[in-house]
Amino acid sequence: MTEQNSAERRYLELLARDYPDAEAAAAEIVRLSALRSLPKGTEYFFSDLHGEYDSFSRLLRSASGMIRAKIDLVFEKSLSSAERSALAELIYAPEAVLKEMNQAGTIDGEWRSLTLYRLIQVSGAVSAKYTRAEVRKKMPEAFRAIFDELLNVTDDVDREYYWTELCSAILSTDVADEFIAALCAMIRSLTVDRLHIIGDVFDRGPRADRIMDELAAFEHVDFEWGNHDVSWMGAASGNAALIANVIRIALSYNSYDVLEDGYGLNLRPLSVFAADVYRDDPCTFFYPHTLDDVVYDSVEHSLTAKMHKAVTVIQLKLEGALLRDHPEYGLDDRRLFEKTDFRAETVTVDGRVCALRDTCFPTVDPDDPLRLTEGEAELVRILSSSFHHSQKLGSHIRLLYAKGSMYKTVNGNLLYHGCIPLNEDGSLKEVSVPDPETGGTRSLSGRALLDALDELARTAYFAPYGSPAQTAARDYMWYLWCGPDSPLYGKDKNAFFERTLLADEEVRTERYAPYYELSRDEGICGMLLSSFGLDPERGHIVNGHVPVIRSEGQTPVRAGGRLFVIDGGISKAYRVKTGIAGYTLIYDSHSLRLAEHTPGETTPAVSVVEKMPRRVNVADTDYGEELRIRIGELRALLSAYRRGIIKERSGML
Repeated sequence: MTEQNSAERRYLELLARDYPDAEAAAAEIVRLSALRSLPKGTEYFFSDLHGEYDSFSRLLRSASGMIRAKIDLVFEKSLSSAERSALAELIYAPEAVLKEMNQAGTIDGEWRSLTLYRLIQVSGAVSAKYTRAEVRKKMPEAFRAIFDELLNVTDDVDREYYWTELCSAILSTDVADEFIAALCAMIRSLTVDRLHIIGDVFDRGPRADRIMDELAAFEHVDFEWGNHDVSWMGAASGNAALIANVIRIALSYNSYDVLEDGYGLNLRPLSVFAADVYRDDPCTFFYPHTLDDVVYDSVEHSLTAKMHKAVTVIQLKLEGALLRDHPEYGLDDRRLFEKTDFRAETVTVDGRVCALRDTCFPTVDPDDPLRLTEGEAELVRILSSSFHHSQKLGSHIRLLYAKGSMYKTVNGNLLYHGCIPLNEDGSLKEVSVPDPETGGTRSLSGRALLDALDELARTAYFAPYGSPAQTAARDYMWYLWCGPDSPLYGKDKNAFFERTLLADEEVRTERYAPYYELSRDEGICGMLLSSFGLDPERGHIVNGHVPVIRSEGQTPVRAGGRLFVIDGGISKAYRVKTGIAGYTLIYDSHSLRLAEHTPGETTPAVSVVEKMPRRVNVADTDYGEELRIRIGELRALLSAYRRGIIKERSGML
């Protein structure tokens, strides 16, 4: 027996553990073949959630308007628009609706019976593209048998009598409300087959932790990391500058809830330090944006401003030290805090001498600006320990690593958060990145660059802490957060220093990388798709990062339909600028659709942006290809059973 045949034999023997006889293998072949023939499930693409849990939860529960669309399809001729809206609201949030109606006394047996009937009708519509076994898996265990019966009443049964008897039984046992809520949950689950999160779950909004909790419950979800995600990942890896960064951003948006209630991070030492060191400083330029109210343990804005300034100064010192230690980043011109003349209260930026708008820096030594005071150093140690010991944060960061990556190719589409570095002429730009194996650097571009950065991000978190490879990768996470050649950032600089300490508007300008203009060209997008092994004529690029300003006439559909930019302003911080409240890209078996969400509107504007030439089945997807390969393996096992090469184990111990 050749080595190859021996390996194939060993593999078939392993496969036989799951399918112990020919009958089991044949049954699985039939099941998988049937699954491949079904229409593909619906994929949902979201980007730049930025901690807006309430908004995201609403989009997710409503399937970005697709549940309402399904209700309209089923009941357009039998229910009024108001009745259809009420049914949709019930499906989105059954517990809240039922509680309100019960308190108002507007629920009776007739309403429950009619609602059960309508929900079963909607359930049948959304489950049509799944096998019975797949639908059963989505059913709550407590009611699985009843749900299965309701959805699969055969033609030879008196349906009206069956419904009447079953509803009577449900009502008589006082489980109708629980049954209704469970039906609503199943409908929501069946409507969303797969979620793609195109970066930036974190920062600005108040409850990124709750978004992560919600996403953790989804079986089919993936993340394409954004620069704000990488900032938190780097902080969890021990990068002190990024620890200061995520705390600073949270304080600047008054987001205590995510830090303290969400992740149990201890901010008490920071508040004590800031109140003492900056007690006579009004910290005028550090008052928080108050887009959301703090629910737990609210802090006076005056103290928040002091805490914000304290952690900002610490961050500037830590970033300066990091850049000093890594000249290979090529960012000497960004060492502004180190080069500030604190006696003259000026700094030179791009050849311009700029005055500091804030001149109170009690912890800064003019002769050694980057040196932390003893109090600051102790505070960094405490905050780092708090990040390290947060179990909730650790579980969420591991989820980002387990189901996330720098990019993803799926069903002919290329997903990434920011950009692919390009030269002015549209060619792929080479970027120098650390090589954890040699300790040196290497120049890479395109897909190879993103693969290397993915490896670096994993090294930062999973390599032995403090090892040379982990330290180099951990430091580089800061560059991924805001470096000019980072695919996750894509601007010539992060003007954090200028926005914070200088009044000169000229030096605050951040210029986007060439990608953002070049990617409007269909040929450039085709080249990028080809470089990732995708069809340049049929594939699509989906990214976010840069808000689409609808109020200025910008559109998310670009490059002749090859590019979708779906950062539309789910974050409240952007809504005034964008004029909308986010986008959802929806890919079902018939078409690609774009849902445009407007603040205050319950139903989004949904438009078809590309009609499929024919209905897309599971067989046409990446998952379908996996099933095809699995079927081939099972056929080989079935043949081996029938030829006696592998012995059947039915009934054997």
